[in-house]
Amino acid sequence: MADKKLLVTLIKSKNGRLANHLACLKGLGLRKINHSVEVINTPENRGMINKVSYMLKVEEI
Repeated sequence: MADKKLLVTLIKSKNGRLANHLACLKGLGLRKINHSVEVINTPENRGMINKVSYMLKVEEI
C-alpha cells in the first residue's frame, strides 16, 4: 500500500478555514487553487486528506 501514490489537487480556496485544516494542507504541500502534489498513500497522509476532503480532488496514480 505504501508503494502507491496519490495525486492531490486543491480545488477550493483556503481562505477562512480552520487552523487545523490549513495545517493539513500545509502538511500535504498544497499552496494555491489548482496546485497538485503527489503524496505516498500512507495512513498519515490519508488522515490529512480525509480531514479536508471537501477541498480536494484525489486520484490514484
